Amino acid sequence: MKSFFYTLFSLAALLSFAQVQNIDKTIGVVGKHILLRSDLERELKAMKTENIEITDSVRCAVYEELMYQKLLLAQADKDSVSVKDEQVDQELDRRMNYYLQQFGSEDKFEAFYGKTVKQYKEELRGDIRDILVGQQMQSKIMGDIKVSPADIRTFFNSLPEDSLPNVNTEVEICQLVKKPQVSEEAKKTARAKLEGYRQRVLNGESMKVIATLYTEDPGSAKTGGEYDGFGRGMFVPEFDAVAFRLKPGEVSEIFQTSFGYHFIQLLARRGEVVDIRHILVTAKVSVEDEIGAKLKLDSIYQDIKDEKIKFCDAAQKYSDDKESKNNCGTMVNNQAGTTRFEIEELGQVDQNLVFMLDKMKIGEISKPLVQTSPDGGKKSYRIIYLKNRTEPHKINLKDDYQRLQNMAQMSKQKSLLDAWIKKKLRTVYVRVSPEYKNCRFKHDWLQLNP
Repeated sequence: MKSFFYTLFSLAALLSFAQVQNIDKTIGVVGKHILLRSDLERELKAMKTENIEITDSVRCAVYEELMYQKLLLAQADKDSVSVKDEQVDQELDRRMNYYLQQFGSEDKFEAFYGKTVKQYKEELRGDIRDILVGQQMQSKIMGDIKVSPADIRTFFNSLPEDSLPNVNTEVEICQLVKKPQVSEEAKKTARAKLEGYRQRVLNGESMKVIATLYTEDPGSAKTGGEYDGFGRGMFVPEFDAVAFRLKPGEVSEIFQTSFGYHFIQLLARRGEVVDIRHILVTAKVSVEDEIGAKLKLDSIYQDIKDEKIKFCDAAQKYSDDKESKNNCGTMVNNQAGTTRFEIEELGQVDQNLVFMLDKMKIGEISKPLVQTSPDGGKKSYRIIYLKNRTEPHKINLKDDYQRLQNMAQMSKQKSLLDAWIKKKLRTVYVRVSPEYKNCRFKHDWLQLNP
């Protein structure tokens, strides 16, 4: 009976395989999930924007990764794993913002892909949902994997001595940040300007035109202040609270968020999803505000130098950086999952910081430095404390325990996933297009499909 149902399902999948070929070339099937050539080409095209050379081995690797995603979806079907529309919308917007930053403008993006941003987003929506479901399924498979000190030692001892990786110069640094505070006068000026725009809208002028001309939100200026298809939780809470209590066509009062002052017009609402138009005006930091922040930091710096307060205590008490202030100002390398940064990594963000660190000794603090944020060029000031520096060396347990812990955990996760894939490929229907059967896959996708 089991073989009968397997054969029946295989025939159904093959039928689906044949039907879809009339629309888009099918290059793989896993369970009931079909991989299209357009799916693969879209991934490869995105890689080209990052100047990655598309070789045969790269094409095969991307193909296998997409087939693995389909395998996760097949298991998700059995386990009833799903994601909410709000999660899809949030991830879709995050990715689109990243793509647009890479291209520099919507016009360049649309010229490259030959379609509007809105069209591309709609085409991508289904893929994003599948990716999120796949991630959730993968997390379920792996569970909460942890590694013990014994696991870390075993992993390190398993590495061949002659191929131990080199670790470049790394630093651990702390910071104390002061951001210029906007004056009350600047806040009143911004609010008054926005109130003028709002009154013009209430008097019958086109909000779309006014937003295009005057909004200070670069993400929506080109669309006349419009954001479509946004769910709860995708805006900051203050924005959500206003947007979801308006009636269609209604214009809100002015309200404040961390971005500045806004007012909103609700265009449409579909359950927990809204289409809105808004105008943003920000209160401007003056030269006097910047000088005030610099002078405040100069005073804190001198107190630390005079040993009136320790750097850790000063960071906790005075720093305006929320991510680091409660950890003695320690900066975290989110990409590596450690508190260490390679000098080359810091150089890509702030070359002046690298030059300064090169002259500092462990335990020293810098004089106040100006820094400019990548999102709009806002100035702030900071003091840097050099907590530790390691010279280039072969990886070892004493100096690189945290790094080895991450490596051991990743190795354990990979082993678990490899075993799961091997087991599932014995039972799930898989169809690999003939043009990919010569690929050197990591897993045996051809065991039931030679």
